[in-house]
Amino acid sequence: MISQINNSVVKAFEILSLFNEGIEQISAATLATRFGMNAVSAHRFLRTLERTGALVAVSRGSYRLGYAIADLGKRAADPGSLAGAVQPVLEKLTRDLGEGSMATIFDGEAAVCIAKAVADRPLFVDVRKGSRLEAYATAHGKLWLAQLGESDLDRYFERTDFRTMTEATATTRAKLEAELDDVRRKRVAYNRGERESEIHGIAVPVLARSGQMICGLSVFGASARMSDEAMDGFIPALRDAAKNLSLHLYGDSET
Repeated sequence: MISQINNSVVKAFEILSLFNEGIEQISAATLATRFGMNAVSAHRFLRTLERTGALVAVSRGSYRLGYAIADLGKRAADPGSLAGAVQPVLEKLTRDLGEGSMATIFDGEAAVCIAKAVADRPLFVDVRKGSRLEAYATAHGKLWLAQLGESDLDRYFERTDFRTMTEATATTRAKLEAELDDVRRKRVAYNRGERESEIHGIAVPVLARSGQMICGLSVFGASARMSDEAMDGFIPALRDAAKNLSLHLYGDSET
C-alpha cells in the first residue's frame, strides 16, 4: 500500500520544531548535525521554508523563525477558537458526570475561564466566561503555576498578594510550592474549598504534542458531593476528555 504521508512535509515540521528547543537561528550545518542531511538537501529545505515565509534569513546561511508561522499560531491559539473546540467537550463531561465543568487559559497571573458547562442542579458559582481566577486558590491556577519555569514562578510570587479567601486558602509560598510539586508529579490539581468554601474541584491539563499546556479542564461541584474519593473518580473521564481535545486540535500523529 502506498503511504499517504509526504515525508518532506514531515521533515519541514521537524526543522521548524527545532525552535521549540530554544534555538534562535538554524543553518544547513544545524540540519546536518540534527538530521544527518547532506548540504544540498539542507539548503533546499531552508530556501523553500524561506520562500513560504516560515523562515527569514538573518545572515548568509542563517535563518530565524518567520512571522508567517506566528500569524498562523495566533489564529490557531485564539481563545475564541479554543473555546469553540472545548465547549462540546465540557458539555459531554457535565452530562456524563452530573457536575459543572470549566476550561481555562493563563494570562501570567490568573487562570481565565474561556468556556463553562453547568449541571442541571442547584449550584451558584460566581464564574463566567472571561472571569479571572486566583491562581493560588484554584485547581486551574495550580495547574498553570506548576507549568511555569523557576524564574517565571519567582516573578509570580513576587507580585502576588495572597488573600485569605477561606480557611483552606494557601497564603504562603512554601505551602503552595509543596502542593505544586504534587501537581507536577500527578498532573492533576485540586481545589478543596480554597476560593469558595462550598465548592470543590479537580483539574487536569490539556497538552500540545510538545508537552506545553494549552488549557486546563476541570469538574467542580458542591463540597458535600465532591469528596477526595469522588474527585479522584472523575480523573479517568477528565483525562479522556483532555486527550480527545488534544486529538481534535492536533490530529492523530499515528495515522
